[in-house]
Amino acid sequence: MLAAFYEAPNRVDVRTTARPVADRAEVLVRVAACGICGTDQHILHGGFKATSYPFIGGHETVGTVVETGANVETVQIGDRVAIDPGVFCGFCFYCQRRQGNHCERWSSIGVTKDGGFAEFVRAPQSNVYHIGDLDFERAAFIEPISCVVFALQRMRIPVGVNALIYGAGTMGQLMLSLVKSGNAASVTIVDTKPTKLAVAKLRGANEVVLADGQTDDTLRDLSPTGFDVIIDCTGVPSVVEHMFVHARFGAKLLFFGVNPQDARISLSPYDVYAKDLEIYGSFALAFTFHESIALLRSGTVEVDSLVSDRLPIARFGEALSLAASGEAMKVLIVPEHAM
Repeated sequence: MLAAFYEAPNRVDVRTTARPVADRAEVLVRVAACGICGTDQHILHGGFKATSYPFIGGHETVGTVVETGANVETVQIGDRVAIDPGVFCGFCFYCQRRQGNHCERWSSIGVTKDGGFAEFVRAPQSNVYHIGDLDFERAAFIEPISCVVFALQRMRIPVGVNALIYGAGTMGQLMLSLVKSGNAASVTIVDTKPTKLAVAKLRGANEVVLADGQTDDTLRDLSPTGFDVIIDCTGVPSVVEHMFVHARFGAKLLFFGVNPQDARISLSPYDVYAKDLEIYGSFALAFTFHESIALLRSGTVEVDSLVSDRLPIARFGEALSLAASGEAMKVLIVPEHAM
């Protein structure tokens, strides 16, 4: 089969490799689409320390089951599925607390194990979710939506708040949709790209603010007392540090974007104490695929407008560059057999 490999940090290669075989409790999926996200850029540059090279990336994967192992009972050949990338042991301290994303033996399809930037990928039957007749390109958003769902379940946004989101890329747009459809009275989004802000406005943002020298003044004009909810979807440490500037008393702050592992920021412990701030982290997802599928099926989250590019596996290097350019929204790798 044809597959795109991360050979080493900052080096990728597209080549033919053996088609995987499903183990006894696994299924083999013929990939229909696999999205590129920010984590893939971290992997490219060697910023994800759990990764061992070479391997096949891709963790936003959907397709059709073509092979099942002898012990598989819940999945059949021909089923259309999405793959939850997180592989948990099921018996460690954290798994027993339903915190599988912190499993002591955690691994991830497309991050530490071969993933969906290939014609075929194998996965445990426990990691595949039936999508029925849901369009494959829409279904490729199940994994990123699941990350947003997991974060918002942790954060528990109160009714009637005003929210501020930094970053209008794909994850920021999905965050906007779910915060807007939830309890927020208004949502403001900030980005450096006018084109992405235009998309956010069409998707329901109450206010869009260009990140320039006037950003803070504009935000203070919009809400002089600050914001109740502030969410970073950029993964840029300086932006995360700046979130506290606009935190209202009692604000909730969410670190959602993936920052470099060695990054550090400065903050005032006194301000956290004196302003009754609540700070949340959110790592990946844990058991939120069903909710994400329901959100897509209901139309609560619209994703068609977020797909900017579709490239075959053979153009994987180009796709990575495009996704990193800041100009594209969601770039999908679509194997030639699915185009």
